[in-house]
Amino acid sequence: MTAILPGRLSALEITRRPVTLGVIVGNRGFFPAHLALSGRKTVLEVLEKAGIRAIITPEDATNVGAIESLAEAQICADLFRQHRDEIDGVLVTLPNFGDERAIANTLRWADLDVPVLIQAFPDDVAHMDIANRRDSFCGKMSACNNLRQYGIKYTITSRHTMDPTSAEFQADLLQFAGICRVVRGLRRARLGMLGARPEAFKTVRFSEKLLDRAGISVETLDLSEVFGRIERLADDDAAVQERLARIRAYARTQDVPAAALLKMAKFGAVLDGWMADNQLDATAVQCWTSMEEYFGIVPCTLMSMASNALTPSACETDIAGALAMLALQLASGRPSAIVDWNNNYGDDPDKGVIFHCSNLPKAIFVEDIPVMSYQDIIAGTVGKENTYGTIFGRVKESPFTFLRISTDDFSGEITAYTGEGHFTSDPLETFGGYGVVHVPHFQDLLAYICENGFEHHVSINQSQVAAIIDEAFNKYLEWPTYHHQ
Repeated sequence: MTAILPGRLSALEITRRPVTLGVIVGNRGFFPAHLALSGRKTVLEVLEKAGIRAIITPEDATNVGAIESLAEAQICADLFRQHRDEIDGVLVTLPNFGDERAIANTLRWADLDVPVLIQAFPDDVAHMDIANRRDSFCGKMSACNNLRQYGIKYTITSRHTMDPTSAEFQADLLQFAGICRVVRGLRRARLGMLGARPEAFKTVRFSEKLLDRAGISVETLDLSEVFGRIERLADDDAAVQERLARIRAYARTQDVPAAALLKMAKFGAVLDGWMADNQLDATAVQCWTSMEEYFGIVPCTLMSMASNALTPSACETDIAGALAMLALQLASGRPSAIVDWNNNYGDDPDKGVIFHCSNLPKAIFVEDIPVMSYQDIIAGTVGKENTYGTIFGRVKESPFTFLRISTDDFSGEITAYTGEGHFTSDPLETFGGYGVVHVPHFQDLLAYICENGFEHHVSINQSQVAAIIDEAFNKYLEWPTYHHQ
């Protein structure tokens, strides 16, 4: 059994498990302590309702369960350090003014390097007497000022003061949870590159060194090793037969030769073993043309199944594209796909056609069970019989977020762009996996892509999480990212 890397959760685990937040309840001695006590209770109830786990000092360990003094800051910091492998982010809640020094010291001494959300309770204008006035409005500014002096990054709520039981704060909290998942998932992500880059595709080149500097590992496996492992697999191997059954349940395969399905099952069994042995979160596969010429299938169905099961897989060894798929999945909890910005849609400047040939996850299609077929484009070169395994279907109407990550060797940075659009139901008849998109100010986005040398591949997710990506990338990962709005 492969040893689990210490302190590391897989991206799949991070996607599926509840987010855990360290909670700091601010308090200040000459403000009403009962507000800190009741505020603590309210916030913990809100977190529980949202399905978020809280790490917080026991109520009897400090004055009213809040953090104010030097000693209380040390108690809280010690607790957070004990749970550092569990904590995804920190919520600082201010039921009254709060002590900005205690908040900053707690975060400095805990040394978690996770996202921090600052929330301040609103005052009730009908209760502004000395026994009930909060002054959290003012205290939030002081807390932010001190955190900035300490060099601690933080996120603020969409309104300066917010009732934690409000729908608006619920939305902020869920967005912050997404930021926490993206930051944690990408900082120790492990990606697998199966095969060499297709000869014609210099667009998918990337800097492994820049990714490594960001904590992202890339493991490689040559196609010859894959084919060698496949040769040693018997047709009736349990892993092969299990894979075969899953493939047949995943897509309509009645027009696909049995021999091609068996090859896919063997390829899938090897892929599964390699991913497990290397604890991979996502993969990028060399999908043409050596696989078709020397093995006789396309791997699209297996990649589609992987992405649908929340282990993203990008074609044409596009590691940066797979990383973007992973980021979107962490932000949303839903499967991602990789596509081409491929065609104009008539004369509408804000619409276009996205396409791949295709390995799109079936969760994004109109039909629940897509059709497996052969690869129309490559078939003309290597023969139809050697190209079975693509997944055909139209992307269903829905909002979506797009994201492209690129490693810029010239600036020595990981860069990105993100934004949101909508898949439409506009008429279109074509092959592969496809959809019509509407993106506001699409021409400006296309100009930005071309002017800045971004790739034609883009990762998509049927969710609206561009704000999560923007905050996670620009602030916490320090990857310069353009948010198209």
